[in-house]
Amino acid sequence: MADYFSSSVEFGLNLSKRVYYGKGSAPSLVRSMSRSPEGFLPTAPMCYAVISDPEKVENPDIRSYQPYVHGQCEPPALIPLELHGVAMEVECSLDTAFVTVTGKWRVHCVTGSSTCDCQVAIPMGEQGSLLGLEVDGSGRTYHTELISLKDEKDKDRVTKAKDGYFLKSHIYTVKIPQFRGGSVFSTKIRWSQKILFHDGQLSLCVPFSFPSYVNPAGKRISKKEKIFLKVNSGSATEVLCKSNSHPLKELLRQAGKLNLLYEAEVPAWSSTDFSFSYSVSSNDISGAVLLQSPFLRDFDEREIFCLYLFPGNGQGRKVFKRDVVFIVDISASMKGTPLDNTKNALLASLSQLNAQDTFNIIAFNGALYLFSSSMESATEEAILNATKWVDTNFIANGDTNIMLPLTQAMKLLEKSTDSVPVIFLVTDGAVEDEREICNFVKSYVSSGQSVPTPRICTFGIGLYCNHYFLQLLAQIGRGHYDCAHDLDSIEFRMQRLFSTISSVIVADVTIESLEGLDSHELFPSHIQDISSGSPLILSGRYSGTFPELVKVSGTLADMTNFVVDLKVKREKDIQLSNVLAKRHIDMVTAQAWLLKSEELEEKVTKMSIQNKVPSEYTCMSMVLVQSEEGKKEPEQFLLQKAYSKLSFQRVELNNQKLFLGGLSLGFGDWKATAENMPPAIKEAKPPEGLLGKAASNCCGRLADTCCGMCLLQTCTFVNDRCTIVCTQLCAALACFELIKCCVELCECDCL
Repeated sequence: MADYFSSSVEFGLNLSKRVYYGKGSAPSLVRSMSRSPEGFLPTAPMCYAVISDPEKVENPDIRSYQPYVHGQCEPPALIPLELHGVAMEVECSLDTAFVTVTGKWRVHCVTGSSTCDCQVAIPMGEQGSLLGLEVDGSGRTYHTELISLKDEKDKDRVTKAKDGYFLKSHIYTVKIPQFRGGSVFSTKIRWSQKILFHDGQLSLCVPFSFPSYVNPAGKRISKKEKIFLKVNSGSATEVLCKSNSHPLKELLRQAGKLNLLYEAEVPAWSSTDFSFSYSVSSNDISGAVLLQSPFLRDFDEREIFCLYLFPGNGQGRKVFKRDVVFIVDISASMKGTPLDNTKNALLASLSQLNAQDTFNIIAFNGALYLFSSSMESATEEAILNATKWVDTNFIANGDTNIMLPLTQAMKLLEKSTDSVPVIFLVTDGAVEDEREICNFVKSYVSSGQSVPTPRICTFGIGLYCNHYFLQLLAQIGRGHYDCAHDLDSIEFRMQRLFSTISSVIVADVTIESLEGLDSHELFPSHIQDISSGSPLILSGRYSGTFPELVKVSGTLADMTNFVVDLKVKREKDIQLSNVLAKRHIDMVTAQAWLLKSEELEEKVTKMSIQNKVPSEYTCMSMVLVQSEEGKKEPEQFLLQKAYSKLSFQRVELNNQKLFLGGLSLGFGDWKATAENMPPAIKEAKPPEGLLGKAASNCCGRLADTCCGMCLLQTCTFVNDRCTIVCTQLCAALACFELIKCCVELCECDCL
């Protein structure tokens, strides 16, 4: 779908040459990047005019001669609209950033007497989650809201449709109907994304690179950019700015807080993403406990708490010895790019091990294949042998069985000492005994059959695997989870996950001082180790009186005790329910799946609607409020978003509801796994037969690449005799056509 979309934009840019702006006012249509197949994908929030009829492409203000165009554009061309203003607000709290981008767009490429649909493209940052979209213009206002999917009929009707889909796993598009040529409308987009932690610094990158062709034509149009950044770390230490992409002016600096502003009149819109990195802690492990009362009308009346620990930036800190067993899916569905990228990431991870570390590799499909019958020291010779073994044995075939290799990996790690044993599971499929696997691991961990117990880290590829099963398995095993919805991100994300789990500095973390509470619910219930590559964040709800200090203890890599007392304080500036909502919803959803609990499903639904975060049991809808003669009459125009594998189909309910491709993942696909279908990725597929078509005839193609004014200017340079010959030829052809018509009429009369 990404190639399909990119081709439609490229076609639209050629078609936009029909728009005449006046002498010397044509905008630049050349993008400052390589012409790759994805060269025209959005790298910032964008709006496009959806053009099916090329004849309506024209400057709504300045009429010019244009050649008549036959046929329709199939697929529709996408012409990037002019951007007349943009502002962005970014609020960073703990490890989450909330981004709000507002833009003002003009339909500059459609005649004033015509209308067109507009497509909104929303690229989001790391683990981005769309929270809301508002569109205001032409007397109509659209806004999103979440509704429950209780009715089985609604669940059956909710399928992906072509009016809303993922271009890539981080780019979502929505089509908004009927904007008149020359009209101006505004968009307000809100999403959340993760802030990455590396080498003691928190780093944020927000898509904010606009192509040159969205700059308005004409020098008199003012272009103002504004970026407001608010950082609230929740700590009492100073926030130190390390790097930034745009010149930011400091507005406020307090303990744990920092407000910055960038505002400028620019000759062209920003051509670089907004990036910002900062640190909030010293060399030592530091943190705090934040408390907050629930907001008004919160369905859960218990108090909120959040405990966080930042590992600091100590470069020489000792990490635990590593005993790692890699479990890699080599079923037939992994053939090609998935297995090749997984193999590259595995070999790169092996190169990070030290000689005192040990490792083993288990390849599995319906059977399992061991690199060695016991754990091997990570010497150069052993890694070389492992590389050869991987090249020989990583051949994609067979079905999927996860329980068998998982049990074998636990046996290999039973004798681990003075280390943090790790099981690294990689799969692209779902299996029928997933609940049995979770219960088995839970009983194994609670029984203490292995001391220390292995940490289980999971990595899912594509959409056919059950990501909630993989998340829950990692939670029970006190490990980490990540996924790759795009095949080209497998290698990078796998290596990043391995770096996190292989840099443990405090193991067996426990929290004391909570026994005096009347009750409390902890997310996650199994506490992870403290890694130098990731902050530890625990949260939940409680009833009772919270203590003034919370003691956190654990074991350091030198086998000495680690103890830290965290201060407890009331937090007023951070809306903890918003920051914690996504992780709470995912964890409760995983529990609801495991226990098949309707009560937990209802809880997820309430949390989703209350915090405006999509879930498996809700869908996002867009409500239209249209103004007529000074009166606002609500008209339900619902753009329902839900996710159902990869089929795209428009569904209409009573001519009022339109369901779109959504933001949920589902719970895997046993059938696709059993049939060894290649991993489905989080992007839509183009309609069959449309890719590569530009217009229905040559005249349309000519009009797409040559505007009327260019044709007139070209004619002025043609020789007079050539013009006479062309005119006589055209007249002769017209006469022949007239004679042919007369003959046909005579034949009809004779009959």
